[in-house]
Amino acid sequence: MSYTALYRKFRPNVFAGVVGQDHIVKTLKNQMKTGRVSHAYLFCGTRGTGKTSTAKIFARAINCLHPTEEGEPCNQCEVCQAILAGRSVNVMEIDAASNNSVENIREIREEVKYPPTEGTYKVYIIDEVHMLSNSAFNALLKTLEEPPAHVIFILATTDPQKVPATILSRCQRFDFRRITADDITHTLMGYLAEEGQQATEEAVRYVAQLADGSLRDSLSILDQCLAFFSGEEVTLEKVQDVVGAVDKSVFFEMTDALAAKDAARAMELVEEMLLSGRDIRQFLTELLVHLRNLLVTTAVPDPAAILELSAENAERLREQAARLSAEELTFWIRRFSGLQSDLRYASNERILLEVELIRLCSDWAEQDTTALAARIAGLERRFAEGIPVAAAAAPAEAPKKKEKPKRKPPALDEDKKALQEQWPSLRTQFGDAVLRGVLSRVEIGFKEDDFVYLVCEYPALEEMAEKSLEEIGQGLEKALGKTFQLKTTDKASYEAWREATYGETKDADQAQEDADWGSLMGTYFADADMEP
Repeated sequence: MSYTALYRKFRPNVFAGVVGQDHIVKTLKNQMKTGRVSHAYLFCGTRGTGKTSTAKIFARAINCLHPTEEGEPCNQCEVCQAILAGRSVNVMEIDAASNNSVENIREIREEVKYPPTEGTYKVYIIDEVHMLSNSAFNALLKTLEEPPAHVIFILATTDPQKVPATILSRCQRFDFRRITADDITHTLMGYLAEEGQQATEEAVRYVAQLADGSLRDSLSILDQCLAFFSGEEVTLEKVQDVVGAVDKSVFFEMTDALAAKDAARAMELVEEMLLSGRDIRQFLTELLVHLRNLLVTTAVPDPAAILELSAENAERLREQAARLSAEELTFWIRRFSGLQSDLRYASNERILLEVELIRLCSDWAEQDTTALAARIAGLERRFAEGIPVAAAAAPAEAPKKKEKPKRKPPALDEDKKALQEQWPSLRTQFGDAVLRGVLSRVEIGFKEDDFVYLVCEYPALEEMAEKSLEEIGQGLEKALGKTFQLKTTDKASYEAWREATYGETKDADQAQEDADWGSLMGTYFADADMEP
């Protein structure tokens, strides 16, 4: 006989087997007992939380010939057996991901006219209903609005925000919660006992945490571990070997290295991790979880319940969180989250990880407000701990009084003309490559004042040039020996001013040249009429 995966073997057949959804199970049972069964339900929740399993149990329970007093299906009568075997024509499961056209829904509209051949209700379970097309939703809407009395729709989805509001308003919505690590651990231990397999509680709890609230995912991971270590007791180390994870102590050590800005220690930890055959992406995922746990610990007085950790790990987190600031943790989480996205397209993941760690251990890499807040918080923490931030060297002699740099004489009109002529070569002499790129799209212009205008192609470029005005001015002063008063403007604004001032009678370049020449000559011949 072929092997059956654990998540299929242990799929619940009664409401009592549904884990972590007591609020939904109780409501459905009460509806059956009181005869208040609705015509449409919407089951929402993340993967592996029991949406489809609950829908199938409910379909059997409302059609069962001999239901129990608690509202459970007997799973023994002809109707239950036919539904379990998948041969019942009254319970149909439809995958909306592959049957999402309007024709598929029209077929359902034709079928619902006919009463069930056995049992009380016809039940349509539409899985991943958010994948239906707009026209299919519109076709389904009419049936939901005026359904036959013998038809029940159960719509299941992991993405309820994509379901139209007109559909949502006609359904009873049930939100399936993420299953807690404690519930998953307890359930897995029971399954292992049934299978006659051995595993430590620490290993099972770690599997539950990796599943992130999904019982199906935890069963898949556990199944993989049991297959790899067939006949052996599954321990925490063995689970980590299978999934490529690392021991949690590495995350505490890495966090300490980041707090101390110890790049050498961070590199050693990466080397140790890779030599032991661990996966970089899994390491990064768990490091982010560790940093999140630390951040929660700094904000919540009793984080053990939220984090679902053992008392020992919770105490260790509390000790480390006491030495860190929320600003530092927030900054690290942001940086590692960005790195996690970058790794999807990286050919060498190790290089990206090491570069990011070196950046985080330095003071020069980031200059935005979040980075500065994290740096200030780190300095305050180190100062409070009595760690010297920087060694102050005793001066060998009294410092000499700094001489104020002498300014160059102001630029005359002929200097401005020279600047405009030499601008194509001058803008290539700046040392900063980014600034050179900005200035390559900037021209020199003049108005009827003493300023030199940096005319930028578009407004965003003007903002970039505005931030570098001081550096540009120093560069021009060094190159031409004159001080220029600089302003920035965008090309559209400058052209509008020039058109309003000089009109459209001349070519734009010729008009600018005439304006510049008139301004220059007016300096020497103030009373001359410079009409063209």
